[in-house]
Amino acid sequence: MPTPSLAALPIRRLTLRDLNACADLSEDRGWPREEYKWGLLLAAGKGYGIDDPDGGLVTACVVTEYGPYSEPDLGAIGMVLVAERHARQGIGRRLMRHILSAMDTTPLTLHATPYGRPLYEELGFKVTGQAEMLHGHFSPGGLTPAVSTRAATAEDLAAILRLDEEVLGTDRTHLITRLPAFADQFRVAEESGRITGYAAAWPNMHTHVVGPLIARDTETAQALLSSLAAGTDRPLRTDIDVRHEELRAWARERGLAPVSLNSVMTYGIPELPGDWSRRFAPLTVAAL
Repeated sequence: MPTPSLAALPIRRLTLRDLNACADLSEDRGWPREEYKWGLLLAAGKGYGIDDPDGGLVTACVVTEYGPYSEPDLGAIGMVLVAERHARQGIGRRLMRHILSAMDTTPLTLHATPYGRPLYEELGFKVTGQAEMLHGHFSPGGLTPAVSTRAATAEDLAAILRLDEEVLGTDRTHLITRLPAFADQFRVAEESGRITGYAAAWPNMHTHVVGPLIARDTETAQALLSSLAAGTDRPLRTDIDVRHEELRAWARERGLAPVSLNSVMTYGIPELPGDWSRRFAPLTVAAL
């Protein structure tokens, strides 16, 4: 039988059973396999993809929804990938149009590489910010931030969720409650018994990714990042909102080198909700 055209292949929902195929697709495009991150996203979000008749996936992505379960008020699109052998044939555009239709009027956000940005602009996404990826071995130095941090406990979770919704402007309970099991480190900053920030470090290949990083101010963010760095020998990676110039300069001075700049884009809203001044880094650029 003749091989069906790509345009005729159905788009279907992905599940955790597709984790290896998603990791293979990442590797096909020269990305790390990132099975651990794919596992989180496929469990907490909705995966979409097209099966390749010759095996594997033609394309894949994940949408993580936030807010009320039945009526999300924000969706984050991530891990948009098309197999190299099927690139530049309109497959990514078709998948994105499917997602826009499926999400209906729900506002959307994503982090776009320079390569992907033109497609998203064509579809109506607007650039509303930038995030700088930093990577390297953290070297302590200079004045130690005078902010108290400690490991988060189960008793902290309610306060963390309240702070997170206040800063992000949407409910991320289904994602944040996975952090104690997902992250190798989960820490809070505290003043007079009140939580003023929190951060996690989770394993991704040979690195630890710092995210989310939510903090009252730059000094609190520095204290959280320093405390996470002290708990690992791995290089760190994080994606800092470029408006936090002081934290970026401080991190570079301590060995985290700039890797890339990605555009933060939105669809259906002029900018992300919440308080950007306390939102330093996302859990992952593939989510929020």
